[in-house]
Amino acid sequence: MSEKTHFHFTGICGTAMGAVAAAMKRRGFTVTGSDANVYPPMSDFLRGEGIEIGEGYREENIPEGTDVVVIGNAISRGNPEAEAALDRKLLYHSLPEVMKDHFLRGKRNFVVSGTHGKTTTSSILAWLFTHAGRDPGFMIGGLPKNLGCGAKFPDSEFNVLEGDEYDTAFFDKRSKFLHYLPECVVVNNIEFDHADIYSSVEEIKLSFKRLINVVPRNGMAYVNGDEKNCLDVVEKAPCPVTTVGMGEGNTLRITDVKYDQSSSSFTLAGEAYTIPMTGEFNIRNAAMAVAAAVFAKIDPKVIREGLLAFEGIARRQELKGEKNGIKVIDDFAHHPTAIGLAIKSIRQKYPDSRLWVLFEPRSNTTRRAVFQQELADALAGADFAVVAAIPDLHKIPENDRLDPVRLSADIEKGGGKAYYLADNAAIIAQVKSEAKPGDVVAVLSNGGFGGIHKQLLEQL
Repeated sequence: MSEKTHFHFTGICGTAMGAVAAAMKRRGFTVTGSDANVYPPMSDFLRGEGIEIGEGYREENIPEGTDVVVIGNAISRGNPEAEAALDRKLLYHSLPEVMKDHFLRGKRNFVVSGTHGKTTTSSILAWLFTHAGRDPGFMIGGLPKNLGCGAKFPDSEFNVLEGDEYDTAFFDKRSKFLHYLPECVVVNNIEFDHADIYSSVEEIKLSFKRLINVVPRNGMAYVNGDEKNCLDVVEKAPCPVTTVGMGEGNTLRITDVKYDQSSSSFTLAGEAYTIPMTGEFNIRNAAMAVAAAVFAKIDPKVIREGLLAFEGIARRQELKGEKNGIKVIDDFAHHPTAIGLAIKSIRQKYPDSRLWVLFEPRSNTTRRAVFQQELADALAGADFAVVAAIPDLHKIPENDRLDPVRLSADIEKGGGKAYYLADNAAIIAQVKSEAKPGDVVAVLSNGGFGGIHKQLLEQL
């Protein structure tokens, strides 16, 4: 065991922070932690593991004798515990550094990256490993229904990691995925995102090039061969590269694509597969997961069975309920490309329904004007698009803000019907007044949207 025995996690109630803290505790380390938001299920899980949690951030939460302070990605300068770690000259690490040192080194790490589809692809891949009896460690930014949690680290040969290009910590501005010691990398797609830390898609591509640069010679990079940005990133790759996609130039070509209302099927490398999900982007996600699973020498027959048993992910086109014939769906989509793909997929699943999309511009990118027109083009694919108020607008410079009034006007120009409504009460009143039995209401946000799903189902 390391001579460092006491780890204090600042921001312990995050999904990954909590999972790593619990895994450290099981390995015999002393673990303490704190968070501003201490509530179930994570608080119950951590206390069940025997971990003491401080509520709120205070210097005195860091016990005397702490060897390492693990500082979460959401913690910035000014946080009392971050300041105390600096003042007391304590050793501090980011979560990815701790993962690398204690869970990833010497293991076979499969890192799933890209602007869209990371959560779905990594969830499918982690499930395929689990279904094949490999008991993988995993860290996923969502809740895969088959796996029951978003992260765990057993003592396994394999880890499946959702690889985020976002920065690591306030003291480490490299992308998180650069710490993950990848043997196999998936690059689903690359677009401009994270406008708060990147100024161009070229900067984002540079981070992906750095990721490809640490894949070993006996590893593999599976990249979307239908996207120029992905091909640019692997142009001079030092590792083996396999392109995956629907175009003729791909090494692994997705063919025989078929859709019905509840599933999609395709062929990859001569093997036919079916997934209980709809939409082209889910086929692409599944094909990447299949390719990576084959690289790990999982039998295609086992992969086929695993795909059919995949139950999906919370907040990915998840049916929350139905009231008076009106279905309410929750989806995480918040980038214009993801919104457009979600709308297309929901229409495939419910071809005879009128589609409402309630969109909350919440991410650091969608609160900005950078996608003003692209958001309008995507949302115009709905029959009714409702644009909600922008949360924490004061944090965005005035000349850089999305204009929601103009957005709703541009959606109408694109052929949709649109409303800008400033609060949930107004949104629910509008849906109640116009929605009919048979309609589908899709709620799109990367946050909680003020619990609007439940409110809708209560009031429709």
